[in-house]
Amino acid sequence: MFRRLSFVMNFQVDHIRVDFIIGSRRISNFCWAFILLFGALGFFFVGFSSYMQKDLIPFLSAEQILFIPQGIVMCFYGIAGLFISFYLWCTICWNVGSGYNKFDKQKGIFSIFRWGFPGKNRRIFIQFLIKDIQAIRMEVQEGFLARRVLLYKKSKVNQIYL
Repeated sequence: MFRRLSFVMNFQVDHIRVDFIIGSRRISNFCWAFILLFGALGFFFVGFSSYMQKDLIPFLSAEQILFIPQGIVMCFYGIAGLFISFYLWCTICWNVGSGYNKFDKQKGIFSIFRWGFPGKNRRIFIQFLIKDIQAIRMEVQEGFLARRVLLYKKSKVNQIYL
């Protein structure tokens, strides 16, 4: 039922409300993954071009770069960037962090479902009674690295990010 409704951000029927969570398939993650991929490839090809002593890519000149130490460092940064880019692309493909929050007033149950990384605990499903909820807190940080967080508080110690 919930897979077909994934294009809707909020869904409500009489006593059930479902809030869908986007997860890692955000435009910013796609942009960072592309930037990292192309930047890392650029670094790697310039470093490898300094080893070959010829330009493999016409608009990236490596004539002024010696293989030792600059070329090796550029190859290392390129390979490291490719690993980070691969990690980002995997989280985007697996849609880590996506899911839904479901409030069922009739049964009095609050459910949280999230997709995680592949493995034994890929599906994260938690249920609480609505009457056990003490508070829901919202944290907002504005600026360059804006952050908006909802926290569900069950007891003084237990806080769960929604």
